[in-house]
Amino acid sequence: MEHVDVVILGAGAAGMFCAIEAGRRGRRVLVIDHAKAAGEKIRISGGGRCNFTNLGIAADRFLSRNPRFALSALKRYTQWDFIARLDAEGIAWHEKTLGQLFCDGSATQVVQMLLRDMERAGVQLWLGCAPGEVKAVPGGFSVATDRGPVVAEKVVVATGGKSIPKMGASAFGYHLAERFGLSVTETRPALVPLTFAEQELAKLAPLAGVAVQGRVTAGRKSFDEAVLFTHRGLSGPAILQISSYWREGEPIRLDLAPGHDMVANLRAARGAEPKVAARTVLARYLPEKLARHIEAGAGIAQPVGALSNAAIEGLAAGVRAWDLKPVGTEGYRTAEVTLGGVDTDGLDARTLEAKSVPGLHFIGEVVDVTGWLGGYNFQWAWSSGWAAGQAV
Repeated sequence: MEHVDVVILGAGAAGMFCAIEAGRRGRRVLVIDHAKAAGEKIRISGGGRCNFTNLGIAADRFLSRNPRFALSALKRYTQWDFIARLDAEGIAWHEKTLGQLFCDGSATQVVQMLLRDMERAGVQLWLGCAPGEVKAVPGGFSVATDRGPVVAEKVVVATGGKSIPKMGASAFGYHLAERFGLSVTETRPALVPLTFAEQELAKLAPLAGVAVQGRVTAGRKSFDEAVLFTHRGLSGPAILQISSYWREGEPIRLDLAPGHDMVANLRAARGAEPKVAARTVLARYLPEKLARHIEAGAGIAQPVGALSNAAIEGLAAGVRAWDLKPVGTEGYRTAEVTLGGVDTDGLDARTLEAKSVPGLHFIGEVVDVTGWLGGYNFQWAWSSGWAAGQAV
């Protein structure tokens, strides 16, 4: 039987970071993960370059029943702290857009940095070892594993959420929390493409592969980023962002030319270029295929000079206020994260420890804290892992 001070379940970003911090404090730490390799989500993130944080970390860019819960950890271990860590390791990086930071080289640099730091801190790592039942025992916890039971004073649950099950994602952490009496909020796929019913999809199918800088709105929330039409529906950064706010049964609105007064532009063309096709005017602001689609959808065949004010307004609405009703998402198969998780009401914001179960901590994606697309979820992993690492 193995005896350690801290068992961390999950060798992802949060779990490894917590292990490093606890190990540096002299704690005997064991990290257990059923996967064959550590940090697989890090490795594949950002197109293989790891979007490791964002310059714009703020509470309103995280979703939770209590969005301010994350602030304690985020303020104590900031994006600047992680950037300094990369700089010290000589890992080059760049800002891509909207404060998103990526490695210049491969994301494996980050994984290797974490593995080196774990080794230096004396952390044990058991890969390909599935954790089983966790029980409270005198002085701590007993964790069943493929290599036999482990007894530890503290247990940190960093098992992530349900997103990308082909990488081994599961609801293990949520079930463990519930067995210890903690509440788990509703979980669902987030940062995920939206899908449509067959009838709507048939109309969108000719646009598959078309991308445009647009604005997507659901309820009161809007995002201005790229929109991509796919053979399943809609994707692209703006769609992934809005998916965290969209609810089944609700419509979304596409503005495919934000910042442009399309009514004024079409009226100006009507006076100056009456023989030009409407699609030609639209194509000055949109991809040609999309311009043709909107013209056809509005039932317009005559040149712009023949359009009435009502026809122009209808055509402009097809560009600036295109309402669509998704029927669902592509699910956890492609979702970047899981929305919801272990209810923050049951956790201490400074230590991520369960208030009702001393010694049991939850960090990273398994907690009901979900960031925007663009490095926010990795920063939550670093910050929550760091915070728990100071306490276990």
